[in-house]
Amino acid sequence: MPANLTPQYLAAEQKYREAKTPQDKLRALREMFAVMPKHKGTDRLQGDIKRKIAKLTEEMEHVKKSSGKRYNEYVPREGAGQVVLIGPPNAGKSSIIDRLTHASPEVGPYPFTTKKPLPAMMPYEDIQIQMVDMPPITETYYEGWVSNIVRDCDIVLLVVGVDDLDPDGALGVICRRMQEAGVTFTGEDVARTDTDEFRETRKKTLVALNKVDLGEADLVADLVRPVVGNLPIHEVSCKSGVGLEDLRQAIYQGLAVVRVYTKAPGKKPDLSRPYVVRRGTTVLDMARQIHKDFAEHLKFARVWGHARFEGQPVEKGYVLRDKDVIEIHI
Repeated sequence: MPANLTPQYLAAEQKYREAKTPQDKLRALREMFAVMPKHKGTDRLQGDIKRKIAKLTEEMEHVKKSSGKRYNEYVPREGAGQVVLIGPPNAGKSSIIDRLTHASPEVGPYPFTTKKPLPAMMPYEDIQIQMVDMPPITETYYEGWVSNIVRDCDIVLLVVGVDDLDPDGALGVICRRMQEAGVTFTGEDVARTDTDEFRETRKKTLVALNKVDLGEADLVADLVRPVVGNLPIHEVSCKSGVGLEDLRQAIYQGLAVVRVYTKAPGKKPDLSRPYVVRRGTTVLDMARQIHKDFAEHLKFARVWGHARFEGQPVEKGYVLRDKDVIEIHI
């Protein structure tokens, strides 16, 4: 028996095809079911739509329950910056953290090994950078609090393995999940600001194409490039170590910070513990960070490092660079 579908049904079906969010898809499915003719010719189609409605409702309910827990998971910031690793199951996030931090998180060949945020510290020369492993994200599995932690971090490391059967689809799901939560990935440096749950947040993001020792790295990179756009892609292998040091360097550069050492007049500089400040920090900013009274009474400073000559007197507006040594005069 022919289905004899009406124009109203076909219009609702078109809405379903064009829907971008689960909510829009569910509304379109319910409209399709409401306006479709009910007779033997549509029995199979009715059953198919009912199954899709049930599946989508279940997925949205899981996300809703997970979202209600987002404030139960929080990672206190430590070190020079916070980097959050997200990706599909078995992408190798935990293995990357293991190699970069030696923290030995649980690593398994089965999906969903990581269920809670797991922080560890990555050494970079004379500072430490916090790396946070997160639960995987898929079309049907998503912990709502993940976006809350992502929104508050400094860098997102988006991880995918070359052995993923659908790498571009997996990353597409993650990008969509984050966009729905108000998070946009960007390859540009983004100044750290106070976050607002209801404001769109742009996050500096790097892509780690993991397991390149298995081959096919160029092919997978070509697949994911249309999804990640201008995000820098770093090819790495936790097994061979390829690309990991370059990734470590890229993470530091992505933080957009500089290290500044201090020196008291007539004494040697303290090189044991640098101040880590935002790129673009001036002498006056630095004096204020050391002590508010220093900023109020600052006369000038001397700088060793990137000044024209060692110990050069500089004005308050002089911009400090990485590994400069500053001597405050008040």
